[in-house]
Amino acid sequence: MKSYSVYFANYTIGEDAYDQVRQVCPAYGKRVLLIGGSKALEAAEELLRDAVKDCELEIVDTVHFGSDCTYAAIDRWAAHAGECKADMIFGMGGGKALDTAKGAAERAGIPVFTFPTIAATCAATTALSVVYKEDGNFDSFYFFDKPARHCFINTRVIADAPYQYLRAGMGDTMGKFFECHFAARGDQLDHSSALGREISNLCYAPLLDHGVQALKDCMEHKASYDLQQAVLANIVSTGMVSLMVLDDYNCAVAHSVYYGLVLLPGFEEKYLHGDVVAYGVLVQLAVDKDMERLAEAKKFLKELGIPSTLREMEVPLDREALSEVLRETVTGPDMDHIPYPVTEDMVFEAMKVVEGLE
Repeated sequence: MKSYSVYFANYTIGEDAYDQVRQVCPAYGKRVLLIGGSKALEAAEELLRDAVKDCELEIVDTVHFGSDCTYAAIDRWAAHAGECKADMIFGMGGGKALDTAKGAAERAGIPVFTFPTIAATCAATTALSVVYKEDGNFDSFYFFDKPARHCFINTRVIADAPYQYLRAGMGDTMGKFFECHFAARGDQLDHSSALGREISNLCYAPLLDHGVQALKDCMEHKASYDLQQAVLANIVSTGMVSLMVLDDYNCAVAHSVYYGLVLLPGFEEKYLHGDVVAYGVLVQLAVDKDMERLAEAKKFLKELGIPSTLREMEVPLDREALSEVLRETVTGPDMDHIPYPVTEDMVFEAMKVVEGLE
């Protein structure tokens, strides 16, 4: 039988997480190219520089990644890493900045280390980049053999970031639990996918226990235990699932609903990805007629303040107005591997059910 390899995401988490950089990174060289988002660098670059002061690591240049993760940006910073004679790349920021840094390191053939400054996605621990075209539309997924060598999660930085990102991250993370179990239903999974599916349980249960308090603490800039548990779910648990399961099991109805809704003019600019995926979770549960879990998830979203109806998102519950949304939902690639066929009628009826929930 042919062999295969699974690479896990190593990480350090805490208010002093950056102190471990001098222990972990020198084994890979000395010269560092730091790539980040402007707000991320403003929030965390000096903390990182202080952490590596008087050690053998040298940050030879700091650059802003751009506005989107594009192949042009990836190639630009890969070439710059060569010009700087960088031994490694540090990526700092949110998903697009980290994806750009990961892609540049892959192109340059050097290690990458991630420094997430918000907890909205699992980009810091996954082995892929979401790449966009120059016009801002989705281009493709850029897959790698392994994730970043190490992820340094500074909870003080995340506690000081806008709370909306943590909230949206929790919405996206709960989607990983519901979609993975739904998409894998009825399949006999290999060891890696089965283990990933079980880890997906940690994308929901800890959020029910800690998520509401974590959000309150983030609003008050407290790097608390509850906040740490939510951050671990958003960044680490989701990343581990993504690394371990077949791509068939990463997404299902909830993400497909998101990709349908963002076709509406101006919608994507108003609502964060994870908030909309969370609404998509409700639609998926209604499609699946899991009313007990639907009520539980609805209550949780209300406690978080995530919009849980089309009305709250200023979208009419009108079949004609939603025609393109419904078409994209049922034909999108995330629906290629689900346990039974889902039609436009089923999605629209599910939306009506969700709209009527208290």
